[in-house]
This record gives sequence, C-alpha cells and structure tokens, in this order.
Amino acid sequence: MRKEVVIIDYGIGNLFSVKRSFEFCDANVVLTNEIDRIQSADHLVLPGVGAFLDGMNGLKNRGLDSVIVQYAKTGKPLLGICLGMQMLATTSQEFGLHQGLDLVPGKVIPIENTTSEGKSHKIPHIAWEDLVKPNEKRSWDYSILSSIPERSSVYHIHSYTFFPDEEEYRLADCFYNGRRLSSVIRKGNVYGCQFHPEKSGKIGLEILKNFLNL
Repeated sequence: MRKEVVIIDYGIGNLFSVKRSFEFCDANVVLTNEIDRIQSADHLVLPGVGAFLDGMNGLKNRGLDSVIVQYAKTGKPLLGICLGMQMLATTSQEFGLHQGLDLVPGKVIPIENTTSEGKSHKIPHIAWEDLVKPNEKRSWDYSILSSIPERSSVYHIHSYTFFPDEEEYRLADCFYNGRRLSSVIRKGNVYGCQFHPEKSGKIGLEILKNFLNL
C-alpha cells in the first residue's frame, strides 16, 4: 500500500520539487491548504523558502499555524524543510524578532559572518555539507536518519540557523568553516531539515523514505 503524505500549501515555498521527490519515493502526495485534510494527514510536511515573517504570515492568514500545532500533538510525523524547519522554533531574529510555532523550543539566529578563525566568509551559506552527530552517543536509529551513513553530504542554502534550547533536540549538525550549524532537529514526532532533501540526491530521497516509514 502506498504511503500518503500531505504537503502544506501556504503560498510560499518549494512545493513542487518536494512533491516530485515524494512521488519518486512512491508516495501518494496531497498538496493542500484545507484544514480538514491537514488534520487527517498520516504524514505532514511544512516546506518553505524565503523570509521567516513571510512564512509565518502565510500560515496565519490561512489559519494554519494553530492547525499545525494541534497536529503535532497527535504524535503523527511532521517534517519541516528549510524555512519550514525554522518556523518550528520559538522565535526568529530575521529582520526583527518574530514568533514561530514553538514546536521545538529554540531560536533562529544569523549565521556568523566569520569563520571559527575570525576570517570573513560568504553568507548565505550555500554548500553541500556533511551530516555529523552532535555527540558520539547520539543514535539515528528509528528516525529520518536511520540507515544514513554519518558524513553523508546534503545541500544547504540559508543565512540563518536554528539554535535549539536543548542539546537533545539536535539530531545532526554540519560545520561551515568551523561554525557549528543545526542540520536536522527533532523533538519527538516533530523533525526539521535545514537542508533540502529534495535537492540532495540519493541521500535526500532516502531521508524522505525514512520519514514515510515512521
């Protein structure tokens, strides 16, 4: 039986590339902003590109912010991608201070514009970076990173980074010229990928398949 995934359409985001990637994983994909359809989803995806405030306004204007929060309480899998991951946070400092969905306590802050050695480097961060465990005890079993080899490379493009309140919310990090950035966050059934799995080749598709199998 084909797995079904609902992708939230809120007027912003890389909807169709995400849709095509899940279809490649043999999923039945529903692209919608209908509240009833979102509430009944077995797997829910919040995609996004662009500015934090625009994304949150897109959700609020459609009455979807509270719907997503209620969905997360059901225990069913929820995945935020890129901006979608950042909107899972409590607050963002992008162009002011803005409230997020507060599903994974933490803040979205600017990526430092210098390397760990104090030299300037390019912002936004646009690169294929390796996924690394935050510490050697962290397990990826039974998660969206199950079966993914550590130091697999995935495609990042962002100027801000999610800084979770608790270390346990970090499932995978990457390093940009020595600066530690959150690549995958998790709190229970709620996941976020800062990178674009739909643009990350075989590894990205494997991550999407793992999400469908949760």
